Amino acid sequence: MKNLVILGAGTAGTMMANHLHHELKKPDWQITIIDEREEHHYQPGYLFLPFDIYEPEDIIKTIEEFIPKDVTLLKQRIERIVPTANKIQLSNGNEIDYDVLIIATGAKIAPEEIEGMKGEQWQKSVFDFYTFEGSLALRNKLREWDGGRIVVHITEMPIKCPVAPLEFAFLADSYFKNKNMRERVDITYVTPMSGAFTKPKATEALEHLLQEKNINIEGDFAIEHVDNETKKIVDYGGREIPFDILVTVPTNKGDDLMERSGMGDDLNYVPTHKATLQSKEYQNVFVIGDASNIPASKAGSVAHFEAEILTENILRYVKGQPLKEEFDGHANCFIETGGGKALLIDFNYTHEPVEGTFPFPGIGPLRLLKESRMNHMGKLAFRWVYWHMLLKGTHIPFVSATMSEKGKVYS
Repeated sequence: MKNLVILGAGTAGTMMANHLHHELKKPDWQITIIDEREEHHYQPGYLFLPFDIYEPEDIIKTIEEFIPKDVTLLKQRIERIVPTANKIQLSNGNEIDYDVLIIATGAKIAPEEIEGMKGEQWQKSVFDFYTFEGSLALRNKLREWDGGRIVVHITEMPIKCPVAPLEFAFLADSYFKNKNMRERVDITYVTPMSGAFTKPKATEALEHLLQEKNINIEGDFAIEHVDNETKKIVDYGGREIPFDILVTVPTNKGDDLMERSGMGDDLNYVPTHKATLQSKEYQNVFVIGDASNIPASKAGSVAHFEAEILTENILRYVKGQPLKEEFDGHANCFIETGGGKALLIDFNYTHEPVEGTFPFPGIGPLRLLKESRMNHMGKLAFRWVYWHMLLKGTHIPFVSATMSEKGKVYS
């Protein structure tokens, strides 16, 4: 019997378990998924928790609910990968051999990378919303806050869900309007980039929305430290931005396991072939989702598209066939803009977001790069899609793994 091992039972790892257990069956193959956590979190829900749009029970379920019965789930801490020996060392001293390894260990925040970020004001006036604990603490703060300066800040790229900080700023504007206190709140969006987003067309549309909603933008801000005493963030050029509440997206890094195993880059992301999703160093190792260093967005939709392509490539690998260089960096993201509306962007490695219709050319019903209530409904519906289709490896109808240019308007 051969062993396929998946490291991580988050979005990407769970999808791969559900895809592959139909294809690699006992007695020829044993599939094992390893994760020390008890809970599976719908991470896009962290955005909504601070604004009382979602409750904790909306975004937390048990890991077991989504792992197929014929896949072995090990709830253990992984100590080290030994790729030269095809072994996984667990913290309890046991070792697991593998013939094929899928790394789906994700990414996490590292506030300790910036001086003062995780200081005495952490979860008092300095918050993240990329963890459940941070998002919940921020919800409790906003419930009783009576106004002042709120700064929404990105430390550096890449980050999980690059549009989420913008969404937070837009939802904060809407939240404070609904509480009849928007005039008492100054919102500033601070980014290390020159514009609001990584793609020019989308940046133009998003910066227009920031201006329309009276949200200040401070670009090219390379943070050096957080001053907890005076409540300021300071960049390397000495520029200072004061805050009463700092909502920061700290440095995002891959799992520390990659550092312990000697398999990651400076940020613990695994060097990965961007079209095949195979490790650049080890032929029987594949990487999916936020764990890789490919230049695609670190978002759930990307992991979904990767999973469909990676499943075929793993089947090709075990049969000794050439891998398909098919993944094109496809990302499909709803951007909440507040007031019950959202934008939708669809792009890949080579094509930036443009206007048009999705998924049907000329029909929609969703509009690209345009605010609409339909897009907002799509964003909210995605939670149901996530729990009932995406995690279970069910293909989402009319949405292809690679980006279609149909229905898009290129100028």
